[in-house]
Amino acid sequence: MSIAPDVIIIGSGMGGATLAAGLAPSGAKITILERGEQIPDDAPARDPWRIYTNSAFRSSESWLDGEGRPFEPGNYYNVGGNTKLYGAVLIRYRKEDFEELEHYDGVSPAWPFAYAELAPWYDAAEALYQVRGDAGSDKSEPAHSGPYPFPPVPDEPAIRLARKRLEAAGARPFSLPLGIDLDRWLASGQTGWDGYPDLRCGKMDAETCGLAHALGHENVTLVTGARVTALVADPETGRINEVVYEKDGVETRLTAKVVALCAGAVQSAALLLKSGIANSSGYVGRCFMNHNATAIIAIDPGFRNDAVYQKTFGINDWYLSDGADGRPLGNVQLLGRVTADILKIQVPQLPMFAARWISDHALDLYLISEDLPDPESRVVLKDGRIHLLWRRSNMTAHRKLVSKTKKMLRKAGFPLVLTRLFDGRVPSHQCGTVRMGTDPAASVLNPDCRSWDHPSLFVTDAGALPTSAAVNPALTVAALSLRAAGTIRQELSR
Repeated sequence: MSIAPDVIIIGSGMGGATLAAGLAPSGAKITILERGEQIPDDAPARDPWRIYTNSAFRSSESWLDGEGRPFEPGNYYNVGGNTKLYGAVLIRYRKEDFEELEHYDGVSPAWPFAYAELAPWYDAAEALYQVRGDAGSDKSEPAHSGPYPFPPVPDEPAIRLARKRLEAAGARPFSLPLGIDLDRWLASGQTGWDGYPDLRCGKMDAETCGLAHALGHENVTLVTGARVTALVADPETGRINEVVYEKDGVETRLTAKVVALCAGAVQSAALLLKSGIANSSGYVGRCFMNHNATAIIAIDPGFRNDAVYQKTFGINDWYLSDGADGRPLGNVQLLGRVTADILKIQVPQLPMFAARWISDHALDLYLISEDLPDPESRVVLKDGRIHLLWRRSNMTAHRKLVSKTKKMLRKAGFPLVLTRLFDGRVPSHQCGTVRMGTDPAASVLNPDCRSWDHPSLFVTDAGALPTSAAVNPALTVAALSLRAAGTIRQELSR
């Protein structure tokens, strides 16, 4: 650390790792600071009891909810960030998501640029993360320059049958674009990947793709166990003078030409608030979005679900229109297989024999509706702790999506449909807290993900997203990061 790097990247999740991958070929000296460590090879990565109870992976950190009560958030701090446990759905925002969209309970604002601006970066992100998919199977899919890098992950027999039943009921299932090497994943254990940690055995996550590509260059250094505590800005130039971090009880101060904050939407906002920077607009921490999400278990006693991984198709029939007055509802996709053990963990009072029966005869789905940006939905600090004040929005659309999905499932022969709305204690799709825009008075970043206040500061995690859309944000974060890497490379060449 005696030589100052050109670029400091804070965080090795989807934003940080992908940004490093985009910058690495430039030859610039890059230091990545990651507060966590690499998940060890002998971790209990396929044991749901160690993942979902007394977690071997989740941090012991607690936040405060809207009522000031402490809770353990669904955040993971390790090399690769939250992508180590994500469902590997790498789907693009729809073209319409970049435009102003009227919803039942408000308006989703337009992005500072159109889909066409990000399309080539989506192409690059799909190549980096080796996405498996079929661009023609979803009618709402925006234009691609070519096919996905690999064909879609195949349905298992039970899921193929479920797809046919849904098609017969009038639905149009499409193959989910996935970052998974199925053979490698199953060779390491007969489980799904959704919610299971990746020990570098087939999931295309921030560590195995973005970070691996970056660390293949001698100019990139990863420092683990490095918790960044402050960013210090020059009061005259506005440039970030120092990045302060602690490792093994020792404080270190680094300087760089460019600092990129990629710690995740909540943590990035918290660090900026703690440092007292980048907030001339007052928007740091505001417009927190988290998707309205519901899990559905559809049961048919005559349906035998012997699938291992399950998560291969989605339904966007009501993504852009509810079929009545044209307002969008959201996305439906399969969950990873909800086994009897997982069901028992989630519903402890359920007898195990009942959990086995339900799991054997059920199809498990995940419904997502857009959460609209609201300045009063926000991250603040209270006595140094993160206080998450999430205000739900657009629930009319979500209730309609749940209702339409239940009717469709019953028509497809699943008479019993159980639902469960996720609460704010699962911020897995957190975004919007350091939003980009065209107005410095109502955003934190310009359209290049650069701070309006500090020319050497960029943010390329999901905090930069101006809207949540109604699909998984990981690929959009990756595309934004690759685009920002191009801007930073120009900055370094001056």
